Order: sequence, then C-alpha cells, then structure tokens
Amino acid sequence: MSKLHSIILVLGIVLISCGGNEKKTKENFSYQRPPSSKVESNPEQNTVSNTVDLTNKGIGPIKTLTLSDQIDTKMVSHGKEVYDKMCTACHRSDKKFIGPAPKDILKRRTPEWVMNMILNPEEMLKNDPIAKDLLKQYNNTPMINQGLSEADARAVLEYFRTL
Repeated sequence: MSKLHSIILVLGIVLISCGGNEKKTKENFSYQRPPSSKVESNPEQNTVSNTVDLTNKGIGPIKTLTLSDQIDTKMVSHGKEVYDKMCTACHRSDKKFIGPAPKDILKRRTPEWVMNMILNPEEMLKNDPIAKDLLKQYNNTPMINQGLSEADARAVLEYFRTL
C-alpha cells in the first residue's frame, strides 16, 4: 500500500503544480491594428494592369481594327455569352481575380492588343512586353487559348466596351 500512497501523492503534487486559479493574460495583445500615421496607397494603382499603352498592337493575326462610335448591341449580347462561358473561370469583369479585369481595358490597351491576347495568348505571353509583365503580376498563371474564332473574340471585345 505504501507504493499506492506514493503514486497518489506524486499525482496530487503534479496536479496541484499544474493547476491554480491564477488568471493568465497576455499583456498588450490586441486583434486590432494600431493606428498608422502613414497613408497607404492602393496597390492596384501601380500595377501593369493599370499601365496605359495605346500604341502596342500585340502579336497575332489582328494588325488593324477600327471600332465604330456606335456599340453593336447584338454583338455585345453574343460577346457576353462567350465571355460568361469561356472567360469567367479566370476573369471577373470589374475586379482582379486569377487574371485581370477587362473593365476599361480599351482605355489602357489597343483593340488589336486585346484581340491578339484573346486569339494568340501563347505568343503574346512569350514575346509581348505587357503580356509578359501581366504574367508575372498574376503569379505566372498563363492565359489559356480558348480557341475562339475572330468573330467570337471581336464580340467579346465589343462586350468589353460596355463594361
């Protein structure tokens, strides 16, 4: 029995030394960030996605493209269907996702560049400086060639004009 008493005594000491009713608190811990005196800039402002280059026509089959002042609503409707079916896995129309947002793309890129990026992404990502920089910006996630016809790509471009 003395062995049993010894074991109980040791267990009692261990339990007492581990327990206690002390309140343990961490000083100076908070889930809130302390106020900062510096102004933070929007990281989206200085990205390749927002760089304006209205001279680069890209690399691919589209050499020149003139857009009418009038938006072709039938083409927009078709372009939206194509975009929703083929592009939304990686793009959101108005915000960064896996790839850049196409909203206001024609304020930053030529229509030819946009069409060539849609129709010829492999060559663009290898040789076009803007496309190469975009690839880096978007974690080296390449745009996949969806095999669109020129007519479908043109309809998607027309849809982009309405975003």
